[in-house]
Amino acid sequence: MQATAYTYDPETRSGQVLLDDGTPVPFDAAAFDAGGLRLLRPGQRVRIEAEPARGAGEGLRITLVTLQTF
Repeated sequence: MQATAYTYDPETRSGQVLLDDGTPVPFDAAAFDAGGLRLLRPGQRVRIEAEPARGAGEGLRITLVTLQTF
């Protein structure tokens, strides 16, 4: 799945991406670290892997964030 980096905090290595429909989805340090990235800038196109969040109606839980490559 593709998204756009929206926010990123280098101290916590967490942030949010925007899905193509404009929905913001948060990611944690584990998802950021899984992608092997060192930095993420708002506006960068990224590839994400996600699974349903545990609670009903909770949306998605991102498990990986990496740069989109062609």
